Amino acid sequence: MAEQQRFALVDVNSFYVSCERVFDPKLAGIPVVVLSNNDGCVVARSDEAKALGIKTGDPWFKLAESAPKLGLVQRSSNYELYGDLSSRVMQLLARFSSEQEIYSIDECFLHLHGTDEQLRSRGADIRAAAARNIGLPVCVGIGATKTLAKFANRIAKQNPHLGGVCNLDTLGPSVVDTIMSRVPVTGLWGVGSRNGARLNALGIHTVADLRDADPAVIRAKFSVVLQRTVLELNGTACIPMETESADKQQVLFSRSFATPVTTRESMRQVMSLYAQKAAIRLAKEGQLATVMTVFAATSRFNTTAASAPSVTVRLERPTADPLVLTRAAITAMDSHVVEGAPYAKAGIMLTGLSPAGAEPVFDLFAAGPEQPDIGPLLAQVADKYGAASIGLGLAGLASAKPDWTMARKFASPRFTTEWSDLPVVKAV
Repeated sequence: MAEQQRFALVDVNSFYVSCERVFDPKLAGIPVVVLSNNDGCVVARSDEAKALGIKTGDPWFKLAESAPKLGLVQRSSNYELYGDLSSRVMQLLARFSSEQEIYSIDECFLHLHGTDEQLRSRGADIRAAAARNIGLPVCVGIGATKTLAKFANRIAKQNPHLGGVCNLDTLGPSVVDTIMSRVPVTGLWGVGSRNGARLNALGIHTVADLRDADPAVIRAKFSVVLQRTVLELNGTACIPMETESADKQQVLFSRSFATPVTTRESMRQVMSLYAQKAAIRLAKEGQLATVMTVFAATSRFNTTAASAPSVTVRLERPTADPLVLTRAAITAMDSHVVEGAPYAKAGIMLTGLSPAGAEPVFDLFAAGPEQPDIGPLLAQVADKYGAASIGLGLAGLASAKPDWTMARKFASPRFTTEWSDLPVVKAV
């Protein structure tokens, strides 16, 4: 049989929950949910939790009372752990192809070559490597286009007898047609509920219906994007691999508070911490910013003391200097904060980004020397010793952690990014 090039979509199953299970095997086989910022609502579920009827978005306060009776275990979002394990699994997957597109924190596309059997075997190798080296379960979907690979991944997840790998080419046309006839069109990658309702109105209810639709009509009534989906369902690859990340247009650092921030002094602390976090991101991405927007807001349910300041300032020169960004953020926000207003969230957005290291423009009137090494230094120390190990002023110091920082009451340790959270093994 001839070799062929195919797309593979590798997706970590229930990513957040699976990350929690890597370091806590007692969570295997029981219902587990991961909660959003400030432990507000469910953002990830294990299969066992799904079987209990728990939905994404369910508020935790409604589940908390019945959780012990259901055997339900909750975890706060542990973004440090998830980000680190995502990086590790993507590095591992890159070994299986010269072309990789990281699509999200838990899934990526690969280009694979081989016969049908070689492709299936390669998918099994990928699953085994992810389980052995990282401890994460993945499913692999293989198809002639990215859309078909995503669809194959769905089949692999929902049919355990396939062993987590589905190569559409090996299923046979009649089997694929039967499956597509059973899956609603909104179950397809790129078709949301709004387009789904419009397609239903045209008599297109299933994936098979969309595959058989006239591409020209779909383009006329919807968009060229949906037309590409129709063509991809018929085996014509229209969506290329994007192996290079698109240029980022902004860096955003925003969080909700565990307890409201009500004073100007506390907001200065928020701005200081967030500006330094944003500076670290700029340093890691090798970028400089020229425009800063600072914002804060009270809860949208607060009608008596509502306040939502938002200020944009142009920086004197492109910079990633945390000292410059901190001063600019505090100055910009200071006069707009209403003393006593219960602010529920705040953030800093940096735009006008350009690559660091480009030839600087000499500005006779620019104030103060630039200190380009501080941002990278903060990033290196934070990577090695943890995010709370270093900061300017109070920002980032664990001993001075303010009470407004995001609540993570049920957080697991940061096993891979914080020295103090490393598991301790005692030999007797």
